[in-house]
Amino acid sequence: MALRFDILTLFPAMCRAVLSEGMPRIGQEQGAVEYHLHNFRDFAEGVHQSVDDRPFGGGAGMVIKCEPVFRCIRHVLPQAASLEEGAHMVLLTPQGRRFTQQVAYELAAKPRVLMLCGRYEGFDERIRIGWPWDEISVGDYVLSGGELPALTIVDAVTRLLPGVLGDELSAREDSFGPGLGSGPLQGKMLEYPHYTRPADFEGMKVPEVLQSGHHGEIEKWRSEQARKRTEQRRPDLLK
Repeated sequence: MALRFDILTLFPAMCRAVLSEGMPRIGQEQGAVEYHLHNFRDFAEGVHQSVDDRPFGGGAGMVIKCEPVFRCIRHVLPQAASLEEGAHMVLLTPQGRRFTQQVAYELAAKPRVLMLCGRYEGFDERIRIGWPWDEISVGDYVLSGGELPALTIVDAVTRLLPGVLGDELSAREDSFGPGLGSGPLQGKMLEYPHYTRPADFEGMKVPEVLQSGHHGEIEKWRSEQARKRTEQRRPDLLK
């Protein structure tokens, strides 16, 4: 059964452009995933279908209102939807837990993921407390909205689904992936260097071991290089 993503956004065209290319497109073609975009402005009232208003207490910026978001969620999901009933609800927010490869694997195991993309200054707090959100952040920086974080998560999750990648080992050997073999460092190292033809380019040569055809030595070299690169660039992963 395909993993279903429901993305609630004010910019569905922005999301559609990304989801029609690369791994997200391949995932759809393989039947591993399906995407449903919902503009919660369609659930706002009034001539201008306003989804935001000034914050109580004053301050800069505008705040996304409860009504259109609640109506949209209740349209997309049964009113009593919860994590236990199969709809894993993700709120994209810098206040959430950090998105990692492990979180990507967690989401890839879900049958359905709903993601709410914010804009403006933020959400009315009652949106946060009114639903059983898994609050997720893609990093300690500020973006204009939740669409890019949502698309980042979709891409990371989709490529983990069976049948999406041409080689199932690719996801395992990625940086932060579970890796091959076993040991305390598996899944905690950056990826080893890659090379392809030509063997000599402007004096920069491919390591001889990679041309030897000796798979045991190649795997050993790759493991050593992965550890060395991790020690140099992300020593925190080895702690």
